Amino acid sequence: MVIVISLGGSIVAPDGVDLLFLKEFTDLIRGIISADAEQQFIFVVGGGGPARAWQNAYREISGKDVCNDEADWIGVMATRLNAQLVKAVLAEWCNQDVVTDPTAAQPLTGKVLVAAGWKPGFSSDYDAVLLAEKFGARTVINLSNIEKVYTADPKTDPQAQPLDTISWADFRKMVGDEWSPGKNVPFDPVASRHAEKIGLKVICAAGKNLENLKKIISGKDYTGTTIT
Repeated sequence: MVIVISLGGSIVAPDGVDLLFLKEFTDLIRGIISADAEQQFIFVVGGGGPARAWQNAYREISGKDVCNDEADWIGVMATRLNAQLVKAVLAEWCNQDVVTDPTAAQPLTGKVLVAAGWKPGFSSDYDAVLLAEKFGARTVINLSNIEKVYTADPKTDPQAQPLDTISWADFRKMVGDEWSPGKNVPFDPVASRHAEKIGLKVICAAGKNLENLKKIISGKDYTGTTIT
């Protein structure tokens, strides 16, 4: 069975690399693979702090002359740096290059495949959806720095409520249809549109709660938001 995880850059590299998280996360994955010879993982890694910092630098320098495609390419390159790190740490299980075009991904030859951003127009969440579709996974686990999806931004709206479940139709009303570089939403609008189209389930959960991640992977009750 292949499990696809969209591994948010906000938990891999919120500013610099979160060494403790990365060590504990990869130790967990090693343990799961060692216990189940059939288990395979695809990790799609986001850009996190480096993407935001370099995009902000570009915006500061360019002012009104900012090009969204250029800003997106900066974010893509940050995802590739983070993904290469995850691949290196899991080198004993990952014998393929980091995937940078999900439509050209080759069949898994190891236990782990690591992917990064592809091109402008969407985030790495969309790559995760395309890889789930390609490899027959019915669920994407979306790990980030939020525990659940809220009805509104809880940082600005005290009335915002956490959600256990939400339909794609209602979720897409919240996040819209347009992508802009660095857009801060629980799941990319472009990815959401395609996920709804192919009937994919997405589970949004706090990435650093590894006990909760184990529950998700093992099919037990978990804390998070399920989008279907």
